[in-house]
Amino acid sequence: MSEGAVPQKHPSAEGVHGTHGKKAGKTALAVGAIGIVFGDIGTSPLYAFRETFAGTANVAIDRMHVLGVVSLIFWSMLLVVAIQYVTILMRADNKGQGGSLALVALLSRHIGKTSYGWLVVLLGVFATSLFYGDSMITPAISVLSAVEGLTVVDPGFERFVIPIALGLLVFLFVLQKRGTAKVGALFAPVMIVYFIVIAGLGGWQIIQNPDILWALNPYYAVMFFVTDGVVAFLALGAVVLAVTGSEALYSDMGHFGRGPMRLSWFGFVMPCLLLNYFGQGAMIAGLPPEQAAEVVRNPFFLLASEEWRLPLVILATVATFIASQAVISGAFSITHQAVQMGFMPRLSILHTSETEGGQIYIPFINWALMVAVIILVLTFQNSSALASAYGIAVTGAVTIDTLLMGVLFVGVWKWKWWYAAPVVLLFLIVDGAYFAANLTKVPDGGWFPLMVGFIVFTLLTTWARGRKLMRDRMTEVALPIEIFAKSAKNSATRVPGTAIFMASQTAGVPSALLHNIKHNKVLHERVVILTVLIDDVPYVDPDKRCEYHDLGDGFYRGVLHYGFMEETNVPDGLQKMDRCGGEFDMMQTSFFLSRQTLLPSDKPGMPIWREKIFAWMLRNAATAMEFFRLPTNRVVELGSQVEI
Repeated sequence: MSEGAVPQKHPSAEGVHGTHGKKAGKTALAVGAIGIVFGDIGTSPLYAFRETFAGTANVAIDRMHVLGVVSLIFWSMLLVVAIQYVTILMRADNKGQGGSLALVALLSRHIGKTSYGWLVVLLGVFATSLFYGDSMITPAISVLSAVEGLTVVDPGFERFVIPIALGLLVFLFVLQKRGTAKVGALFAPVMIVYFIVIAGLGGWQIIQNPDILWALNPYYAVMFFVTDGVVAFLALGAVVLAVTGSEALYSDMGHFGRGPMRLSWFGFVMPCLLLNYFGQGAMIAGLPPEQAAEVVRNPFFLLASEEWRLPLVILATVATFIASQAVISGAFSITHQAVQMGFMPRLSILHTSETEGGQIYIPFINWALMVAVIILVLTFQNSSALASAYGIAVTGAVTIDTLLMGVLFVGVWKWKWWYAAPVVLLFLIVDGAYFAANLTKVPDGGWFPLMVGFIVFTLLTTWARGRKLMRDRMTEVALPIEIFAKSAKNSATRVPGTAIFMASQTAGVPSALLHNIKHNKVLHERVVILTVLIDDVPYVDPDKRCEYHDLGDGFYRGVLHYGFMEETNVPDGLQKMDRCGGEFDMMQTSFFLSRQTLLPSDKPGMPIWREKIFAWMLRNAATAMEFFRLPTNRVVELGSQVEI
């Protein structure tokens, strides 16, 4: 959290949700969503069905089990994605934005002062932490599974799979700093072609073996559990791969709006995916057992005839490239939210588009993800091994979202508990079963996303706790500004110009101002103590951006309000605060910042090991000058020491 930027509850702040809708029609937005949002869940057919039979569950390959698995995939997609996320949770938007952090901000606005408000925040932060593990595995497993299709074309390509996959992944991360606006224009047409192709391939197999449509009946999913209880339970760990990306749909809602995304999902993406899954099942069910055991090792690519398999591999590789791009962009957006909401230190955030504020690039996150993805590919070697690590982060986040959904029903939507309880219980049973099944994969690789999740959770909560302790300590010793203004006006020489002192609190005198008058013995003609507040809404109405108070004798206190999705551009905000004694001329304005150094405390506010982590994060945070977009030649930084 930056000096001068603190999260602030501000219920009156209004977002600007709907601006996308003014620029483009619902259909155009729905088409755009197909290219950007649905890549993760759209590329699941490459490995989800295969892993159910070829993975650790070792499901028998016969008619009953094929029908049972396809039925499980169908009902999972219907319950988890279509109903829980697309139908219910997409109604829980925070001024148009979705995702765990946006949901937490929405809930905090209504129940923040209750006895369990802190638990809601921790659950949301942990769900966000799990997302980082998912964002590392998704590019690795998606690109690997697509490139492995080359071995279906020619087994001799096997030795080239890892080098090609690594080359594509490195290129993907290098591409990020250039932005995705131009490349993004190609995403929708490519993904539409991809979905049509996989639907056509699946549909042709269904025509050959329409008996697979019996899987629409949940009876076969139930009978799978009745006859093979343990095996069916383990199979859930692979079946859930078909719904990975569901949480991302909710997180990306702000880019396109709930209406267009629902149109894309129900009108195009879901039917295409189901046709492909049913087609893979129809193909396997129609083969003799010996041949089926061979085909199930890579059924997705074997849906196509031999001469079309190489083009299918190329198309699938491009689709996984797009899916990985969306996940990386999602990691940038989530990080930006976390920084603005006070759970991460300042990071260097670069904007890659002059017109789209949401297109950002965060170098630290980009290179950290790239290193993690390379390590994953080299460690696990193939997509089947990675499938053991995949799923636990997704199911963990989905289960947490279900708990938060219960709070939403009762605390925000004001449902009676006897209405909310059965709905939440149903989804908890479904999501909890998937999570429990994935826990069995912890020894085989599931430990990785859990480890990442716990590390990120520790960092986020340590930063939030440390910043709170620092603000509390500074508030305790802060001198009231009214007293300071009266005593300082006659004790220091006034010099021409404007001095802006960035402050993390809206009360008291910032340490930079005290140090300046102590060492330099001067005050500018106009002194503005400026605080940046991050409200718990994604966007703040421009009319409510600024507020100010005239303290007399040339002293002013100003406040700039920003949403957690906005860029904190202080010079731009000051242009709208011309009532603070006149307009701000950047060439006549100096910005004074405080840089805190931590000192050991006799009574530390948190364990020493967490203090050391916090101190390390504080030292490595991006400068406030960079974060607030301050003019580089108009900044003075003064140090102070704080005990926490």
